[in-house]
Amino acid sequence: MKKNTNDTVLRFMTCGSVDDGKSTVIGRLLFDTKTILTDTLNQIKNTSKKKGMTEIDLSLITDGLQAEREQGITIDVAYRYFSTVNLKYIIADAPGHEQYTRNMVTAASTAQLAIILIDARKGILTQTKRHTFLTKLVGIKHIIVAINKMDLIEFDEAKYKSICENDKKFEKIFSSLNTSINIEFLPMSALKGDMIVDRGNSMDWYKGPTLLEFLENLDTTHDNKESSLRFPIQYVCRPRESENQELHDFRAFMGRIESGFLKINDKIKILPSGNKSSIKEIRVGEKNINEAIPEQSVTVTLTDEIDISRGDMLVHQDDSIEAIKNFTGMVCWFSEIPLSINRTYLIMHTTRTSKAKITNINHKINIETLNHEEANELKTNDIANISFKLAQPLIVDDYNENRGTGAFIIIDETTFHTVGAGMIQLLD
Repeated sequence: MKKNTNDTVLRFMTCGSVDDGKSTVIGRLLFDTKTILTDTLNQIKNTSKKKGMTEIDLSLITDGLQAEREQGITIDVAYRYFSTVNLKYIIADAPGHEQYTRNMVTAASTAQLAIILIDARKGILTQTKRHTFLTKLVGIKHIIVAINKMDLIEFDEAKYKSICENDKKFEKIFSSLNTSINIEFLPMSALKGDMIVDRGNSMDWYKGPTLLEFLENLDTTHDNKESSLRFPIQYVCRPRESENQELHDFRAFMGRIESGFLKINDKIKILPSGNKSSIKEIRVGEKNINEAIPEQSVTVTLTDEIDISRGDMLVHQDDSIEAIKNFTGMVCWFSEIPLSINRTYLIMHTTRTSKAKITNINHKINIETLNHEEANELKTNDIANISFKLAQPLIVDDYNENRGTGAFIIIDETTFHTVGAGMIQLLD
């Protein structure tokens, strides 16, 4: 593992089955790093007392919705932030209940690391395997399998090792996706605080790092820095109504750099039209910069007057990528209304939307066995390989090569509800 700098940001999430202790782990992490505001801590203490608890309920730090507090389960994705001397963190607490799998996928889509919680008493459950499969499907390369609630099995080393020996189940999940993974196992007690920030005194038999030590030493280098330039246009800026006469003919293009670098004088082309130009200016707010980096939102101007619209993509001129109308992707279905081959859906990809028809459900994943099964429709939380035909061309990459331009969502064109999320597969 590689040491990070204090400017590095690590995005990670907790996931797993219901009641595995995901929210409590985050609460303990924030509590033991002393990053909880005094007012918030006092409020949580008072709520814990009202619930008749003798100890502070750290899960309340992330469970902010009233329904979450009443039911004792996480429904919405809760984001929390903290920092250490070495690193800044953005944490996502994902719901464990099967009903809220869509929220888990939302959290996973931007995470660099996933902490998969397992109740030491129960071991690996179906939802554990589903979340494990999804974390790798969305491109998370670092996994910590945290065997939680060790205090409820008297910190039994043998029981911990027996769960770890089942890691072949995890290996099968990852090998099925033909991708590499960094996976680590860790015993802990979020309730007592053992192996979160401090080691505690109950598991002297475990010689590995604590959770925070894992996080502090993880290599979080952005993969998309080495990828080709992908700059989807979100907004065309034409401030003609401005009182400033110099802005009357101003034309600029706003968006977020999904991957690669963009520099002054770079020769670029606009897709799908193929028109070419060069970068004249790059701005962040009112400040001019010489280079834009991945995940940075910028405004650019070009040396030529070119017709560009929202949804177009800026790439370098020597890039061979082309817009396509057919692709295959892995899809997680969210809706209670089954996916139908006979229906038309909307595909939203970066800043561009196209109508799409499903040409074939190639296979569905049996989450228990990971075998491929035939299917004519998809139900809630089903995962399947699907082929699409688009009405309008999209500029896409294989998801394993570029998460930003390899992801898409499926929208019901009658209700405009998000009904599925997908990862494009172009490579063999």
